Amino acid sequence: MTTEQLRERWGDSLLTVLTVLLLVMMFVVAPLQALGLFEFQVFELLLALFLVGGVFIMSGSAVAVVTMLVALVMIVTGAILRLRSPSILDLNLFAGSWLLVGLTMAVTVARATFAPGRVTYHRVIGAVLLYLTVAVIFSSLYTFIGTLVPNAFAGMKVEDRPTLASQLIYFSFATLTTTGYGDVAPLHPIARSLCNVEAIFGQLYPATLLARLVTLEIAHRDQDS
Repeated sequence: MTTEQLRERWGDSLLTVLTVLLLVMMFVVAPLQALGLFEFQVFELLLALFLVGGVFIMSGSAVAVVTMLVALVMIVTGAILRLRSPSILDLNLFAGSWLLVGLTMAVTVARATFAPGRVTYHRVIGAVLLYLTVAVIFSSLYTFIGTLVPNAFAGMKVEDRPTLASQLIYFSFATLTTTGYGDVAPLHPIARSLCNVEAIFGQLYPATLLARLVTLEIAHRDQDS
């Protein structure tokens, strides 16, 4: 079976599969890594492999596949460097790899979700996946700022430690959803600007595009009944 045939048959379903994988990585693997469980770093790599495969099938683009493979190499390199001697270098490698993964997945998922045709349940889940992917992208950007400017955030020091990924994800979602608990706050002007952009997207996206997709999916379901 060719890649195009796989995309036609499983394209929409892959949106749901990738959403589950990303949820597991962010809300299960990252907290367990924060507890110092090494085996879950290996599990993260396996999940990343599945993400690369899913994006390859969905996109059918050589550029997307090469980008994801480069990101995968960066993740493996960062993991090896971390085992030998943790430093800012492997932290930036991880941040760069997830930035590439996030951007590539966002473009691929957006094309599949908002493509012409019937709006299905899987496409609605794909819209949720795009929302989650934005949090990943901003987590990577916050990492870069934190490594360049040590005091860019109050309440969060960006350094290579097991709890960092979980803390970045926590802060990114607190910003995206405008929860703003106040325990972590941006101090650097660029960090504040990024937080503003993420918060605006987090408010407008569910109220516009996501709500529209849900409405269309319900309308199509009613037509079939």
